[in-house]
Amino acid sequence: MRLLESYQDKIIGAVRGLDRIRFRGTLRLLANHTGMRKFMSFTNVLLKDFATWAEGLTAVMRQSCQAKADELGIEIHYLRSPNINKEKYVREVAESRGIKEGSICMLSVVEPCIAPMVKGNKRRKKLELVMARRKCIFVYHYFDDPVFGFGHVRIQSWLPFNISICLNGRHWLEKQLQKEGIGYIKDGNCFPWIEDIDTAQNLFNKQLETDWSQMLMRLTLKSCPALATVVSPLRPDYYWSADNTEWATDVMFESVKSLEELYPSLLHHAMHVSDSPSVMRYFGRRQLGGGYPAEIISDYRRRYEGIRIKHWKNHNSIKMYNKSGSILRIETTINSTREFKVYRHPDDDLNRPASWQKMRKGVADLHRRCQISDQCNDRYADALASVQVKQRLKEIAAPACNKIRRNRKNYRGLNPWQEQDYQLLSFLAKGENALAGFRNKDLRRWLYPEPEDVGKQQHRKYAGRTTRRIKLLRVHGLVKKVAKENRYMITAKGQRFACALMCASAADIKGLTELAA
Repeated sequence: MRLLESYQDKIIGAVRGLDRIRFRGTLRLLANHTGMRKFMSFTNVLLKDFATWAEGLTAVMRQSCQAKADELGIEIHYLRSPNINKEKYVREVAESRGIKEGSICMLSVVEPCIAPMVKGNKRRKKLELVMARRKCIFVYHYFDDPVFGFGHVRIQSWLPFNISICLNGRHWLEKQLQKEGIGYIKDGNCFPWIEDIDTAQNLFNKQLETDWSQMLMRLTLKSCPALATVVSPLRPDYYWSADNTEWATDVMFESVKSLEELYPSLLHHAMHVSDSPSVMRYFGRRQLGGGYPAEIISDYRRRYEGIRIKHWKNHNSIKMYNKSGSILRIETTINSTREFKVYRHPDDDLNRPASWQKMRKGVADLHRRCQISDQCNDRYADALASVQVKQRLKEIAAPACNKIRRNRKNYRGLNPWQEQDYQLLSFLAKGENALAGFRNKDLRRWLYPEPEDVGKQQHRKYAGRTTRRIKLLRVHGLVKKVAKENRYMITAKGQRFACALMCASAADIKGLTELAA
């Protein structure tokens, strides 16, 4: 990471790994209308008896949770509103009871869900099974596990018995450090100081070697043992997926003062490389011309700890903020995995050749998901590092501004002060493109916002121009093509060039004169 090299005299080190992660467990046969009908048919349950049958299963689930709570010596607290801050409530319970480790309590709360219901069809004069929105009781089991730290299991007490499990890689790391006897200082979910940073990073890496399905099922049965038999004779074979993952890189500075002196320049730099100075306000939804399918939002916000800047691309985001005084955190959050690729056999069929496939939310692709998140953080950090590059602007810009010859063909140099080339470079500097690169259509819609009624001939004309501009960027080494994909990634050279030009163009003459003095 070039950021560490640029400020090595001020930085203790850095750790990278999982932060918050939310898993979902689904009985796929029961999670849809067709599968539920098949299961009811197999167990000889009629539609008219559905309500009685389902209520009986719910009673078994709740009794099992109550019995487990009694066994663990904890209470089940009923919450009147789902909007109560559950984590705050549970931590107050733990403090009042002096609980340092183990089960803390269970919560019972009515919340919305999607579940099967039987309704009458007036037109057909028949009963029908439908999946609909309704409310049911959810049971939360909060714990401070000796292995995984603070977290909870959330159980839907009504069919199809969906499960959510929330853990935090930082709490998990704390337990690992305690086991290894490594000293540390922890503030919330971050570590301003760790005695042995290299060992801590190795412990973070070991988290990714977990047998996720086995571990998650074990936590589930510790909360509600009845899940092993409640849908008998169907095996409780849950499909585990990661609904939301946060992967954070924490750069630990030697003092609060060191980060406070540097952070304003990093923040200023991030605002200019992420789109434009207007990132100072919340954009909300922004639809680019031509029906651009990506929703891009940049958000600048003051928090009680400091200032945070965040860039959204569709449902995924990357953000930077200062934390606990001396920590600079860069964090990638992935909610939608379909934008990314994983190398695997199609449909897990070993007889078919492996190829790059769209990433799934299932835990089978979690390691690759973490790898991509780490790469996103590194690219963002490298873009920030260019604020401290020990080169003159002329030295950075000159190679790309001069004419170049490749394969017996001449290519012109870029002119940053010409409008079209400036727009081209401002696209490269956008922080959102550090997530997954860009395609021809992404750049085309940035350079040539098209009305909805644009003709095919004009559309092809814009596409051709964009192809030539991408070629120009490639021969100058500013972007590179992703193998076997029509996607391009911005190189380190491209980041330095584009970011330096954006910052220089945003500076006033007085500021530049003072810097040159």
